[in-house]
Amino acid sequence: MNIVFAGSPHISAEILEKLHYEGFNIPLVISQPDKRSKRGKQPELSEVSKKATELGLNLIRPVNTEDPTFRSKLEALNIDFLIVSAYGKILPKWMLNIPSKMSINIHFSLLPKYRGASPIQAALLNGDSKTGISFIEMNEYMDEGDLINTFSISIKPDENKFTLEKKLSGLAADNIGETISQINSGDFVLKKQNEASASYCKKINKADGEIDFNESSLSIYNKFRAYYGWPGSYFLYKNIHVKVHEMKEYKEPCSGKPGQIIEISKLGLIIKTVDSAIVITYLQLPNKKIISSEDVRNSYFNFFSD
Repeated sequence: MNIVFAGSPHISAEILEKLHYEGFNIPLVISQPDKRSKRGKQPELSEVSKKATELGLNLIRPVNTEDPTFRSKLEALNIDFLIVSAYGKILPKWMLNIPSKMSINIHFSLLPKYRGASPIQAALLNGDSKTGISFIEMNEYMDEGDLINTFSISIKPDENKFTLEKKLSGLAADNIGETISQINSGDFVLKKQNEASASYCKKINKADGEIDFNESSLSIYNKFRAYYGWPGSYFLYKNIHVKVHEMKEYKEPCSGKPGQIIEISKLGLIIKTVDSAIVITYLQLPNKKIISSEDVRNSYFNFFSD
């Protein structure tokens, strides 16, 4: 059975590795081109590119999926399945029609909920208690294909994007092989998505990480969970960009204006929100190391109390 795999981030790399070790033949891996290099650094490979290289698999990183050379290379292969996981671009229809069996997309939500680029973040932003993965037959529209299989998991209240991604990638890796086998043997039934229940999520950008203290404490905390790692969470204080690395909700009554620093204690930096407060326990000032609430109290008390 020949499988071409298309993906880019680390959440997809684990799935590629599982397919390889389960014995599926993978004649080609497709990933995004290397990211632009930062000053003084080499161009950065995607996590799927790194994994494909590590596993000794053939890798191609097309700048344009409509490139004739790329198309001819793909059409020359005898492909049974195209497996797509967070590749990062909408694939052309000709590409989806190449496999003899099916083109399968792995989407990290319970479709039709959260179609789009950031389903994991969307589940955390909305404080959902459950999410999952969907295997769908791909068509040329965004995450609108018929459902093959879905698998659900619970979301813990303190789950963040990093931990939830890890759980979902493991869930996908554990079930992709069986899903492929079911399709190959004809032991499956496609199910239409309920368009009336469809919802969409946006592409995340760096500015989304800014904390708005006019929001509720729960909303701010959910954004921190959703944007953990990238773009991260930050706020401006005295025109200084302060990164937040750990936070929790404040459980005690408090008064003040949103954005006001209520207290600098061993608990952390306590900042008023529209309905309560949040407690920042680890933060980082520009060009400085990450520091704990104890360090803030000892070394930056005057800065935050002025």
